[in-house]
Amino acid sequence: MTMAPQDRLIVALDVPTRADADALATSLDDEVRWFKIGLELYSSEGPELVRDFVRAGRRVFVDLKLHDIPATVGRATTRLAGLGAGLLSLHAAGGKAMMEAAVKAAAEGAGDGERLKILAVTVLTSLEQSDLGDVGIHKPIRELVVQRAQLAATAGCDGVVASPHEAAALREALPEDFLIVTPGVRPEGADFGDQKRVMTPGQARAAGADMIVVGRPVRDAESPLAAAKAIAGELRV
Repeated sequence: MTMAPQDRLIVALDVPTRADADALATSLDDEVRWFKIGLELYSSEGPELVRDFVRAGRRVFVDLKLHDIPATVGRATTRLAGLGAGLLSLHAAGGKAMMEAAVKAAAEGAGDGERLKILAVTVLTSLEQSDLGDVGIHKPIRELVVQRAQLAATAGCDGVVASPHEAAALREALPEDFLIVTPGVRPEGADFGDQKRVMTPGQARAAGADMIVVGRPVRDAESPLAAAKAIAGELRV
């Protein structure tokens, strides 16, 4: 998928307050077009932050990983579509009907604007094979990720969230225009933190990722802008 390098980078605003989010985003506006508002920040600041970021010309990935009955997810998606966000995540494990409800709500809520795109989370990047076994799932991670991604595609989702370790297999199994968004990305030498299936930005892109999500390596850098520029530079493949 043809995209500018800056459009391939999503910076996660993994901060607790509006003031922190505004400060980090403002410092990155010259380089970063996409920002992820996740569970912590959304729980603290709510939908108004999403609206304000969109009004400021920023593109927003609302990463709430919805997982509930189809009717509830559909109604929540309707509300989120009205905020002007570009991407929304839900769990593929919620099933086809749940994903279809979100896709339908996103389409109906688009109006004259850009439609909210739905991303299905396959398997969290903080999990490895033994973690799946603990919850009764014994299928190899790669097979499970591909299976859930294919289900998401049949449900009408626009893409998936998956580890870069599964990106190549997904690229082979999915339509060319199906988005592959990968967290678990760390520049060379960075601390992995709680991520277990990790690649560098360049490796993730070469494996087939369309967009990558990076949080701490940008947020905690001495110069977040310089860190973002370096990461975007690896996405020119």
